Amino acid sequence: MIIWIASYPKSGNTWIRSLLASYLFSKDGSFNFNLLKYINQFSVGNLSTDLQKVYNHEDRISKSWIPHQELINRDKKIHFLKTHNALCTINNNKFTDKLNTAACIYIVRDPRNLVTSLSHHYELDYKNAIKFITNKRKIIFPKTLNNKKDICHDFNFISDWPGHYNSWKNISFCPIKIIKYEDLLADTRNIFISILKFISKFTKMDFNEEKISNALKTTNFDNLRRIEKVENFEESIISTKTNKKVKFFNLGKDNDWRRLLDKSTILKVEKKFKKEMNELNYI
Repeated sequence: MIIWIASYPKSGNTWIRSLLASYLFSKDGSFNFNLLKYINQFSVGNLSTDLQKVYNHEDRISKSWIPHQELINRDKKIHFLKTHNALCTINNNKFTDKLNTAACIYIVRDPRNLVTSLSHHYELDYKNAIKFITNKRKIIFPKTLNNKKDICHDFNFISDWPGHYNSWKNISFCPIKIIKYEDLLADTRNIFISILKFISKFTKMDFNEEKISNALKTTNFDNLRRIEKVENFEESIISTKTNKKVKFFNLGKDNDWRRLLDKSTILKVEKKFKKEMNELNYI
């Protein structure tokens, strides 16, 4: 069964994965990028070709979601998988279901900070970053895509920011733990321990304080940024402007919408997402 690590892009998914991978899949809790392979991104493009058919990419890929999860779950073990996909249905094809999902950890982030983070990651100005998070039909394509524009092996249908959040928040067939990125930033140890306690309901695990401390130490932002400089971080995207990798771990705590956004941009985001931002105590 799958435990999803789900989030809108640039919301802290990689940080949660790093913490969990270092604790669950290393001997002493020390992190390195190779550990992320144990919590890989769910992709029908890199799991099997048995179910590939000649459809338009949305139909072909969405038809493959559940069958590929069934292939993963044949061993009847717990699997941790990352996704940016909304919990959606495309052409009557569900992204996942109760037969394949044990639980979900969902990370949500203040959309005002998403504007600044997405702007850097996708090389957008703030106007287009807002268009990104307000597009109800937004699709992103993973870096594993074939370079040919007419071939699509996979995609993530993410919708707009509130649509994505509400789709997972309202999941009805499995337990979900919702983590605010800001809480993780402010109290990393206790939030991480709460996540471990949550997943301990679904898989056997021991609580080791020294290992927890090592995981926290080796996945703090400064260390992740240092490792990115000296190692190859495969999830970094290539700049369309410089043809070099865009820094994945960019600003950390310095990514503060209060300092970076102008008043007009702030008001646009708050007006557009007022309901969810009030619910999450962002405004």
